[in-house]
Amino acid sequence: MSDARILDRGYRRFEGERSGLRGSVRSLAWHTARSILGLGRKARYKIVPVFIIVIAFLPAIAFLGLAILIGDMLQGELRPEYWELSRFPLAVFATLLFTAFVTPEAIVRDRRDGMYALYLSTPLTKVSYLGAKVLAVICTMSLVVLAPSVFFLLGFTFQSQGPDGLLGWLGVMGRLVGGGLGVCIVYSAVSLGASSLTDRRAFATIAVILMMMGAFTAVALLVELAGMNDNIRLLDPLRLALEIPPRLFGDRSPDFEGVSTWSVALGNIGWTFVGAGTVAVRYRKLAAV
Repeated sequence: MSDARILDRGYRRFEGERSGLRGSVRSLAWHTARSILGLGRKARYKIVPVFIIVIAFLPAIAFLGLAILIGDMLQGELRPEYWELSRFPLAVFATLLFTAFVTPEAIVRDRRDGMYALYLSTPLTKVSYLGAKVLAVICTMSLVVLAPSVFFLLGFTFQSQGPDGLLGWLGVMGRLVGGGLGVCIVYSAVSLGASSLTDRRAFATIAVILMMMGAFTAVALLVELAGMNDNIRLLDPLRLALEIPPRLFGDRSPDFEGVSTWSVALGNIGWTFVGAGTVAVRYRKLAAV
């Protein structure tokens, strides 16, 4: 005879705080960010995000190390501008890796595992679901695009080599944050747009790489070899988004010397709408069950 007994029966009302749609969006964004970074998952899921973040910080760490060792000698042409840090080849490589290998995890996994339908059985709608995903992607991508520049600024400030005065410092910080977020928004839109077309992360990664690197190579050939107008560079989302920070600092990179600031702004807005529009069309047709 079993000693098991039923001590309580039936359902009880939930007596905790009901956070509603806002709480659902906040919770989904938080757990998506954790999933993207591999937190709470097996160690193998943490390797790629951590590796990419470390690569992104290497240029900032290297220049700060030189500033500590040689002090005021790291001035003039030896010291990069604050906005130039995001355009170093190593930083661009890290950003591309994150955009192609990490970002697709935000939405591809839900469709593959059937979690998308489960989320829509909660107060979340398609719009709020995608909003939470975009928020998570931009915040995590900021660790690669924005955080190294902020770290660079703070490091030189502590070495008494930062901007002069509080207003000057706040102005530099504001432009760094604005430029970094702008890059994150454009890259997130392009990556999520490509990722929305497939349920396999490997295929999404390939699609992002082909789009970004294919456009970069084609535009470089058209401008450098065919001698076409510099405005053709607006078709290259990889380099176009990285032109946002220098324009906020009143400067421009050599590749975009002949492209107006208005064209750069409209080009980035256009790529953002292309990516966001692809996601919207894809999810509008995607059944919840």
